[in-house]
Amino acid sequence: MIRLTWRQFRGAALLTFAGLALLGIALGLTGAGLADDYADGLAAAGGNCNSPFSSCNDFIQNFAQDNQYGFLGTMLLLLLLPALIGLFWGAPLITRELESRTLWLIWNQSITRKRWLTVKLVVVGLASMLAAGAAAAIVNWWATPVDKASALDWPRMAPLLFPTRGIVVIGYAAFAFALGVTIGMLVKKTLPAMAITLLIFAAVQVAMPILVRPNLATPVTETLTYTSDNLDDVSLSGDGTIHLSAKLPETGSWILSNQTVDSAGNPAGEFITLPADIMAGPCSREKTMEECVAAVSALGYKQELVYQPIGRFWPFQWAELGIYLGLAAGLSGFCFWWVRKRIV
Repeated sequence: MIRLTWRQFRGAALLTFAGLALLGIALGLTGAGLADDYADGLAAAGGNCNSPFSSCNDFIQNFAQDNQYGFLGTMLLLLLLPALIGLFWGAPLITRELESRTLWLIWNQSITRKRWLTVKLVVVGLASMLAAGAAAAIVNWWATPVDKASALDWPRMAPLLFPTRGIVVIGYAAFAFALGVTIGMLVKKTLPAMAITLLIFAAVQVAMPILVRPNLATPVTETLTYTSDNLDDVSLSGDGTIHLSAKLPETGSWILSNQTVDSAGNPAGEFITLPADIMAGPCSREKTMEECVAAVSALGYKQELVYQPIGRFWPFQWAELGIYLGLAAGLSGFCFWWVRKRIV
């Protein structure tokens, strides 16, 4: 049974792992140089990236921009790979035999339904997880310096980057594969099964960062006083309004809410209307921006941040991996029941 399953699956498996080998070669040839360029650039710039006007900050922005196509391309690959596994490995796994009616021939040759399904799920399921894990390991290694340079624009905990880092992509692949197999059993037609698998998998992937991941742990709420050290953006308008925002204490964290509040803790809106004496004094053209910000802070305005800190990256990775593996196990159990009771 294992040999038969391998013969049916080897074409897709060899093609996929050959593609991963090419990806590994391409990223391996550039990854070491990329890391060296980043380290050398930081050293040459003095390593002081706290000020937005420092040469180090300029280097980081240029480094991230120069490598953005590779960064976005590899991120897209890891976002799509589990879905492709569900479509092309999961959905056709059973429908192909239902459509050709070969499974009854196998069952009549002393192969039990349980053994038949077990071998298929184990062989192809493990291959799915291995492919996703290998791709994630290669991309994560290559992208490490780019992740560091892009941390402000692409926080590691943010919804789009989190699924492409760490180990959670293995869980996505396992779930997508099990989902494809399950839908294939129910629909019994390959193309409709592929379409339904894609729709359901996409819906789950969208729902996870909206409904589940933010609530895996209680978010941190922090209220910051504006200072020159934590100021992220400031813009003063001639109509007497000012816009302020503060940086997160931990780069790479996932911001769930970010707003300016007044001295009573109520939302102040995106633009604060300043009193006339402030506009004529500390926020006049003759004064520095630091003096203006200090005057605004003295009025009681602060930045309220609600976020999931970067320190929770690995606990969230393990938790989400467990959720998806649990879903995959549940779908696999349903498949065993369906094969035993409903396919006749």
